[in-house]
Amino acid sequence: MITLEVEGMTCQGCVQSVERALKKADPTAEVAIDLASGRVELKGALTPDAAKAAIEATGFDVKN
Repeated sequence: MITLEVEGMTCQGCVQSVERALKKADPTAEVAIDLASGRVELKGALTPDAAKAAIEATGFDVKN
């Protein structure tokens, strides 16, 4: 499992954008996002760097 901290998510639309980007990069991924903490947990074939790149492409910053 990959856990990332995403900065800048302020609403459910932000959560959906991040989830959509990760699912586009890995359609079989299991994604869990907690808006309050900014924590994204991901199970799938993506590497941490690929997951980070997918999220950052949507305009959000990844802390780790």
